[in-house]
Amino acid sequence: MIKDSIQQGVLFKGLSKKAVVARFDQSHASSDAGALLLKGCDQQLGLSAAIAACLQDDRQTAKIAHSYQEILQQRLFGIACGYADANDAARIAHDPVFKMLAERDPLSGAALASQPTLSRFENAVSSSELLRMSEALADTVIQRHRRRQRKVKRITIDLDPTVDPTHGGQQLSFFNSVYDSWCYLPLAGFLSFDQEPDQYLFCYVLRPGNAPAKQGCLALLKRVLPRLRAAFPKARIRLRLDAGFSGPELYEFFERQRLEYVVCMAQNAVLKRFAEPVLKPVRAAQEAGATPPVAYGECRYKARSWNRERRVIIKAGIALHPGRQPKESPRFIVTNLKTTPKFIYEKVYCARGDVENRIKELKYGLDIDRTSCTRFKANQFRALLTAAAYVLLQELRIKAQHTSCARAQVTTLRLRLLKIGAWFESSVRRIVVHLPRNTPYAKDWLCTARSVGAVPT
Repeated sequence: MIKDSIQQGVLFKGLSKKAVVARFDQSHASSDAGALLLKGCDQQLGLSAAIAACLQDDRQTAKIAHSYQEILQQRLFGIACGYADANDAARIAHDPVFKMLAERDPLSGAALASQPTLSRFENAVSSSELLRMSEALADTVIQRHRRRQRKVKRITIDLDPTVDPTHGGQQLSFFNSVYDSWCYLPLAGFLSFDQEPDQYLFCYVLRPGNAPAKQGCLALLKRVLPRLRAAFPKARIRLRLDAGFSGPELYEFFERQRLEYVVCMAQNAVLKRFAEPVLKPVRAAQEAGATPPVAYGECRYKARSWNRERRVIIKAGIALHPGRQPKESPRFIVTNLKTTPKFIYEKVYCARGDVENRIKELKYGLDIDRTSCTRFKANQFRALLTAAAYVLLQELRIKAQHTSCARAQVTTLRLRLLKIGAWFESSVRRIVVHLPRNTPYAKDWLCTARSVGAVPT
């Protein structure tokens, strides 16, 4: 009879000339030894300390076995390593690496928090603590990039809503006909600097499933703009937004704040008339059998609710799909930039599309949509912890800029740099982490380790 236990060994026949036996019997070992790099990143950023300082611990001191900072680090580093849920985090409670990351002795230290403790931790957070943690996350990101590059000429803010399907009785989960599911509609915010291709996450706000796209946009900008201007007083700030963020109250706010803005807007009958002269040559080329080109134009437009005319960029094209009738697809961008329509659309607005790749990393690399708690605040807390783990991984990617991982996505970073098996040896003076000699990306790991503060031995 086979015992259902990891102590049970297995025998493989035919894999080698000798019998191959596999046993889970190495007690002082871990499969996530590369996560030491995350600790180095966190120490340099001060991220977990800043977030933990926002939490008020009302528990009885004499009965506390796990401080809030230890629990937060357990969740933060666990999420970064692919353990997204509280159940997953409890499985690594005895792992020497995660004990060491939470500042416990990797061999003799007590186990980390169990799943019930983690669940109580997630459900104990208040609205004011969530707000402070969101601000701490944004402050950490802004100050990190202020240290990284002091002479920034332009900062671009991208805000993008996404969908987070729910599958239970979560608070504020509503049916959304656009996505045909019960869901939340989070708002993700990213910063980019000058001509850098990377966007850096600075906020992730969970919202009810019936929230309009622009809900929370102004409140978020009112908090982050003073911080950006204090850190980068000479930088111009630009906003790139999708069609859901249009509206006179937003445009007027952008202009009062002296922001550059590029915002997509929905078409209407008046804008279609303005687009007609731009569409004519495109339509003529299509009717002549040629591949229809893309044409650009502009107009001055004032909706009834607007306080004045604004510049609108027109992009005219015809979409061709096999088996379908050609479809005219004019696009409209309202902006206060002065450059040519083609440059504004192709070089400025279309560049925001890369934000979708960052959101895919959050969803498919870190499971930020694992919002399975009943309480809305607990789900927001989970999303914030995942966002913080993503900030750590983005920092790790910066530190790995001179390696083959410089442009790697989070799943690749995890596979190459974090998921490394090791066993631990402890003496009176030091702890030695024995990593495999033939680790495929050992040189990249060592280079990154030096950039997070390690020194050669």
